[in-house]
Formats: sequence, C-alpha cells, structure tokens
Amino acid sequence: MENMKNVAIQAAKEAGKILLENLGDIGKIMVKERGELVTNVDKQAERKIIEVIKKNYPNHTILAEESGKLKGDADYKWIIDPLDGTHNYIRGLGMFGISIAVEHNGKIILGVIYIPLEKELYVACKGEGAYLNGKRIHVSKNKLNKASIIYDSDIRPKEKESIELKNLGKLAKHTFCVRMFGSSARALSFVAEGKIDLTIDYHDKPWDFAAGAFIVEEAGGRVTDIYGKPWSPWVKGYIASNGVVHEEVVKLMQS
Repeated sequence: MENMKNVAIQAAKEAGKILLENLGDIGKIMVKERGELVTNVDKQAERKIIEVIKKNYPNHTILAEESGKLKGDADYKWIIDPLDGTHNYIRGLGMFGISIAVEHNGKIILGVIYIPLEKELYVACKGEGAYLNGKRIHVSKNKLNKASIIYDSDIRPKEKESIELKNLGKLAKHTFCVRMFGSSARALSFVAEGKIDLTIDYHDKPWDFAAGAFIVEEAGGRVTDIYGKPWSPWVKGYIASNGVVHEEVVKLMQS
C-alpha cells in the first residue's frame, strides 16, 4: 500500500506541474457531451498520470476521464481525473485539482487529491485516516442549522423545475449557507477538512468523486447515495457529510 500511495502522490504532483505551467495559456478547448469542456491540458495531465501508473503497475486497470477504461488486471483499478474543475481552470479560477483513487476488488482503498495552486495534498489509505500535507484531518461537528454546504449539481434551465432545484430550495431554508464551487475535488476535500459540512451532487462520474468520497469517510464523515444507501464510485448522485447532518438531509430531500 505504501508504494501505491507514493505512486499516486507522484502522479498527482507531476500532473499538477502541468496544470500550473499551462494556467492562462491553454492551447485548445473542445466541447464534450452535455456542454462540458475539455482542454489540451486535461489530456496532457492525464497522459502523465497514466505514464507514472503504468511504469509502476503495468497490469493494473485504469479508468480515466478522457481516455476511458484501459485494459489490465481487474483486481486493481485506478480511477483518475487529471483536472477536476476544468471550467474553473479555463476561466483562471483557482478551484481545480487532480483526483486519483484505487479500487481493489470493488472497494476503494486509496484516495489522493492534489490542489496545485494551494500546494494542498490530501491522502487517505483504508483504515488509516485522512491527511492534509501529512497532518491528520477530521470532519466538522456542525448541526444542519449551522452547516455550510456545497451544492454542485448540474443546474440548467429546464421546462419544469428539476428535483435538483427543489432540493436546493429545501436545503437553503435549513442550512446556514449554500455555495457552488464547480469542483468535486475541492468540495470533498473541504468536507474532509471540516471547512464545509456537506456536499451533494447528482451527476458526478466515478473519476469526479471516488477519491474525495473515500477521503471524507477516512476523515470521519459519511457518504451515501442520494437516498441514504451505501455508496460506490458507480452510484448516480451522492451525499458526503460530517455525519452529524446526514440523516436529517436525506429525510429532508425525500420529503
């Protein structure tokens, strides 16, 4: 596990260098499905991460945002997002990062998030707790009426009010404040660190939240799907919280 952790950290930091070197000097911006954007920098950073992983673990499977699934040993799967918060990055906003998780036989065992502008490295191994730059971190203890939440679901104009907007209205009435950051890596790392009490997303992909959700759990928090059931990287929608507010939020959203 120690070597695997070091490889993930190395890959994240090398990708981070690429992001910083190209910040404000993006060569190409392309449109993906549902209006999502991708840049040449996303792809360059992803290639670097894959290169580092393959050099050390040539038979492991890799699931990457831009490359899809690369063949390998199904026992170990690396789930990577080379640039979480691409839209922020394009606009020169600092809320972006690299997310790397390792799944073994269907369970996440390692999570790494690197926020390069802040030089913040979040690391968690199964059963060992969560750390920021080597220092143990924990979730907050705030109750819902004092909770700051991040609601980063994909909210876009529709003919009828969506369930996302309805639940946003419910939460806004019962919490201290609501924020939208545009980066799951940043949102989840803040929950793990106790700076934010809760984050919710309906549309994230595995590479967006696998590492972050795991880090939240190792920091003492709780993660479920939208309905309060056990999470995995393959659920559609999740709630990640300090645990204190979790049941109340699930009930509120289902009311």
